[in-house]
Amino acid sequence: MPKMLPVIVVFDGVCTLCNHSVDFLMRHDRTESLMFTSFQSEAGRTLLARHGIDHAPTTIYVVENDRIYTESTGILRLCRYLDWPWRAGTVLLVIPAFVRNIVYRIVARNRYRWFGERDTCRLPTPKERRRFLE
Repeated sequence: MPKMLPVIVVFDGVCTLCNHSVDFLMRHDRTESLMFTSFQSEAGRTLLARHGIDHAPTTIYVVENDRIYTESTGILRLCRYLDWPWRAGTVLLVIPAFVRNIVYRIVARNRYRWFGERDTCRLPTPKERRRFLE
């Protein structure tokens, strides 16, 4: 059986909402299937460049089996790695992406105004470090 690639979440490291989302994902990903890196990190920039994506923190990027998922599709694909009841969020994938992304884009566009922005990127705790790409 081939080894599964880790699922990598590329997030905006200075976005307060994004950092709280990473905390939530780590808390509910009991199998530790998810790895994390920020847009601002060398690892994040390299990973996105490998997939032909310019370094622009306008959406979350989820790299799963070497495929990139963005916006609401990326978020909902992460639900399959979470514990119950959050795993049930995957059923929302039946809603067409163009409908789901209306809400996603409104939140993404206003995330700094509504939730704040940090001066620096998040520094993982020693316990979290093994789940972050440097």
